[in-house]
Parts: sequence; structure tokens; C-alpha cells
Amino acid sequence: MEEKKQTYLGGLASATRSLCIGLKTTMREFFTPKVTEQYPENRKELKMFDRFRGTLIMPHNEQNEHKCVACGLCQMTCPNDSIRVVSETITAEDGKKKKILARYEYNLASCMFCQLCVNACPHNAITFDQVFEHAVFDRSKLLLTLNQPGSHVEEKKK
Repeated sequence: MEEKKQTYLGGLASATRSLCIGLKTTMREFFTPKVTEQYPENRKELKMFDRFRGTLIMPHNEQNEHKCVACGLCQMTCPNDSIRVVSETITAEDGKKKKILARYEYNLASCMFCQLCVNACPHNAITFDQVFEHAVFDRSKLLLTLNQPGSHVEEKKK
């Protein structure tokens, strides 16, 4: 294909048009409201958007009860093995064997926040919160136990 040569004035007009398009974009952005957060100063009132995935948590109610039945589905779906569900088998008053949650261990250092564990949980026992400050000097502080001491599974209302 044959290239079309521009004249000197044609090139100058093309460059000027391109410059004006860039200046128009710059001036439009100059006058739009700014959304920059002054992070360290506004730490108290800073709220992340609803879909943000912070730290994995296991919500407990006022009676220190959670919804986890230690089924292990979250552990199986985690691609990085960030979750370890430790369960115990006990015998109930009626003689039936029952599996209860002993420890729910979560390794924040290896979590990639994919939310597969939350989606796999049939009881909605785990979720992500809004905490985003995860910088620590010691990696052992990133190994979390999500169930609180003395907590037990919520009893279903009959």
C-alpha cells in the first residue's frame, strides 16, 4: 500500500488537533471532584466498599455461638490450603456421635482472597470483613484462630 505523505501544514494541523484533545481531557479531569483518601489521617472513618475482601472472620453472636458445623467444605475448596478445620467427635446425651469444631485455623499470609471458601460454606459461617491493614513484622501473627475460646455451634430453633 502506498503511504500518503502529509504536507508541513497538514502535519502541524494534525499535531495541534491531537494536542487540543489531550488538553481537553486534562482540563476535564482537573475540575472533577477528587476521591483521594488521606489514608493515615482518616483511618478512623475510612470505610471500604461492600465487595471488599479483607480478613476472613467467623461471626459469633452474644452467646458466643457460631454457625460452623466443621463440615470441612471451606478447607477442601481453598486452593492454597489457607484453612484448616480441626474437629472432634463427641457423644451427645442421646448416645449419638456428633462432630464439633475444635479449632478453625486461618493462614492470612497464604490467602489469596478468592472467596471460594465463603461461597462453599452451606451455613454462611464465615465471611470477609473490612479490615485491610495486614502489615506485620512477624509472620506468626498472620496465623489466626477464628473460633473464640468456649464457643459452640448455634442450636437450631425448633
